[in-house]
Amino acid sequence: MCLSIPSQVVELHPETQSVTVDTLGVKRTVSCHLMEEPLAVGDYVLIHIGFVMNKIDADSAAESLALYKEIVEKMEAADA
Repeated sequence: MCLSIPSQVVELHPETQSVTVDTLGVKRTVSCHLMEEPLAVGDYVLIHIGFVMNKIDADSAAESLALYKEIVEKMEAADA
């Protein structure tokens, strides 16, 4: 099973068909070669092995990010 953390597009690179995304504070550049739908700064996307796979709405992204943060907090509390 593969889990994908929603990432927010923060920069467009049309010359290379890529975007820079922010995933929980970590920025990286990923390919848009598999996306037919245009992307804009502020969009939320799901990434797999360096490729944008699909765009998701902001509400779904916020819900997923809240769940990931809750999981991390519980894991950190268990380690303490």
